[in-house]
Amino acid sequence: MAQSAITSAPLSPPTVAKLPLRAILPWAAFFGLLMLVLLYFVGAEEGATSLLSGAGVHEWVHDGRHLLGFPCH
Repeated sequence: MAQSAITSAPLSPPTVAKLPLRAILPWAAFFGLLMLVLLYFVGAEEGATSLLSGAGVHEWVHDGRHLLGFPCH
């Protein structure tokens, strides 16, 4: 059997790319606002707080409302 004399270089630790806060902040604000709007439509879009007339939104989010524990009846 032949032996090889291959040596490997020591591995350097992986580098983590750092994102500046200025790059993340607009996206975080956008998704935060989007989640608040979604929470409103699932949790409160009916009755006295309704922004849209009719029961269309209520019927679209009805099962999600019950799944998340919001009362609706």
